[in-house]
Amino acid sequence: MAKLNVNPTRMELTKLKIRLRTAVRGHKLLKDKQDELMRQFIEMIKLNKKLREEVEIKLQNSFKDFLLARGVMSDEMLENAISCPNEEIGVDIKKKNIMSVHVPKMDFVRNSATKTGSIYPYGYAQTSADLDDAIDGLNNTLSNLLELAEVEKACQLMADEVEKTRRRVNALEYMTIPQLKETIRFIQMKLDENERGSITRLMKVKDMMAAKN
Repeated sequence: MAKLNVNPTRMELTKLKIRLRTAVRGHKLLKDKQDELMRQFIEMIKLNKKLREEVEIKLQNSFKDFLLARGVMSDEMLENAISCPNEEIGVDIKKKNIMSVHVPKMDFVRNSATKTGSIYPYGYAQTSADLDDAIDGLNNTLSNLLELAEVEKACQLMADEVEKTRRRVNALEYMTIPQLKETIRFIQMKLDENERGSITRLMKVKDMMAAKN
């Protein structure tokens, strides 16, 4: 492992030891964060899988009801029945913090065009019960779809944060900390060598003075 390019002095040695303690402490904190992020990320992935399966089943049932409705209604009648929705739906997006990751928190904003608040944009005289079931099924699936979108985006953001944290942990573990340790060892050896040299010179001077006396 290559050492850092610093002067081998006691002041630098003290600075490097402080940096090493900080790096070791930072590595532990980041490792703990990485472990907790991974735990929550795995939970999110499981929830995402469960929600996706539920949404797919509900959508399949609604599409089946639409096909049944189409079988007993003309294309023109079906198009006229669903061409003017009774409700405008928007999405209010906020953020919540999970382990320093800002994930979206989404809620529907509904504006009904009718006083009754009915979700069916047609009368019942010329439409089939299958169309009612299809509309009702899609309406019930909306909240699951929104939750699925929320969880999928959260999974993406958390995956990015896991990767960033992993790179930082690896950089500290395999580069910064080993470099600091190697540099500290080198400076310590240099200082010990200089100290031994100084002691040897002092002993020679002492011997020379003793010989003169």
